[in-house]
Amino acid sequence: MSDSMGLVTDREFSFNAKDFSRVRSLIYQRAGISLHDGKQAMVYSRLSRRLRDTGYNSFEQYLQWLESASGTSAQQEWQEFVNCLTTNLTSFFREEHHFQVLAEWLSARGPQPTRIWCCASSTGEEPYSLAMTVAETVGLHAPVKIIASDIDTNVLTTASRGAYDAGARGLSPQRLRQHFLKGKATNAGQIRVKPELAAMVEFKPFNLMQEQWQLGEPFDIVFCRNVMIYFDAPTQRKVLERIHRVMKPKGKLFVGHSENFTESRDLFLLRGKTVYDKV
Repeated sequence: MSDSMGLVTDREFSFNAKDFSRVRSLIYQRAGISLHDGKQAMVYSRLSRRLRDTGYNSFEQYLQWLESASGTSAQQEWQEFVNCLTTNLTSFFREEHHFQVLAEWLSARGPQPTRIWCCASSTGEEPYSLAMTVAETVGLHAPVKIIASDIDTNVLTTASRGAYDAGARGLSPQRLRQHFLKGKATNAGQIRVKPELAAMVEFKPFNLMQEQWQLGEPFDIVFCRNVMIYFDAPTQRKVLERIHRVMKPKGKLFVGHSENFTESRDLFLLRGKTVYDKV
């Protein structure tokens, strides 16, 4: 049940409009995520797990502790807080036209050193799709490095294992044979990314809101897809400016199908369907 404000009324924990406003402010500060009013039930459902695990009986108590606590345990709980409120919807070769554009770009470029950043890697399907595209286009041992980051440490753990259900969406039978190992015995029905393909990808936690971006050499390619939709306009602009700074001249930015940055023509110019070139 919910009241006229959309807040859950038949609930295990005390949760009111003030609590929701507080959560909304905290996740915006920590991760740049802008939660609209329709997300109250989602926030209650996801953060209730943290109240159970930490032993608090109300959101007010939990949030007061979270804001006032310090030390390692507080840092760990802040990470769990962010993990709970991030969305991780993905699949292999999602928005397939992007990988076709990447393959064409790689073919024209040839076997040159290339750096690719997947800045919302989720459970790994996207960076491994990038690695497969590289392997199929310029070879498995081409001088290409893929940095795959995410703010959610739980999904990074899953991604680094590279193990998936054998019926995972987006994989053709040919790619299953070429790039994955089949599980046996207790792992039957599972697949795992082959080690030589996994070696192309480096996973690391990264928050787009942090001030200092220490990502190494500039990137030729950045995949930042379906991330900006969770940010308000000022935050989008701030992130775009930072992405611009860590890219090489004429680098390519791939964004989600519902994202449009034509108002930032001073940074990026649209060159195809949700594909931009750095200005």
